[in-house]
Amino acid sequence: MKKNKFIFLSEKDILAIANNEKSFPKGGVVITVDDGWLSNEKNVIEIAQKHQVPITIFVATDAIEHGNYWWPYITKARDLGMDFPSVKKLKQVSNKERERVVTNIKKRISLERQALDLSQLKKASQSRYINIGAHTVHHPILINCEDGESFREIKNSKFQIEEWLNRKVVSFAYPNGDYSEREINYLQKLNFSSAYTTKPEYLTKEKLQKIYELPRFCIYEGISKAEAICRMMGVWQRFFKD
Repeated sequence: MKKNKFIFLSEKDILAIANNEKSFPKGGVVITVDDGWLSNEKNVIEIAQKHQVPITIFVATDAIEHGNYWWPYITKARDLGMDFPSVKKLKQVSNKERERVVTNIKKRISLERQALDLSQLKKASQSRYINIGAHTVHHPILINCEDGESFREIKNSKFQIEEWLNRKVVSFAYPNGDYSEREINYLQKLNFSSAYTTKPEYLTKEKLQKIYELPRFCIYEGISKAEAICRMMGVWQRFFKD
């Protein structure tokens, strides 16, 4: 992208463009990363600093504190032959039911740390190229949460990151890309400035008018370079569904 003269935009740039304080450049690119995986230190943070490219990392705070996200527990349990619902199935049930299953599994198996720890997060946030955004506390499917659950997941993640890093957190990404008008209202109430979905569409000046529904093309680990390029350019999504 650098070789082809793309222009990398920070979260501040996006807000400035949305507020008509800055023009939308040709070939603009926004890079965001969800969750806060341990591997981000090498394959995201160090790369951003090396190439001087702005990146926003949306972190789930419980994983930063305790080391892991909920779905790897499900995957390991099923790999061990335990009779638990799949990750896909648990994304479709109520949040309370999902929590019940995950709590049961955690009593029976353990995992090595898979998320950045707090010291790594603080170090990353000191980089001029890394912006830290909120991604809830426990990474639930927000539309499966009751009103109070959804609000607390958003609010507590914001306040926790602000306490850790001593700076305002104004950007958010919906876990799994799922949200409703309720979540948008909560974000407005909590003074977030923007929120990102997983809608596979180009980010245009028109799309910026819906600042809490910004689209993103998803790039996954384990895919080929060719597929990654096709996904970045929005070509892949025209022919395949994830």
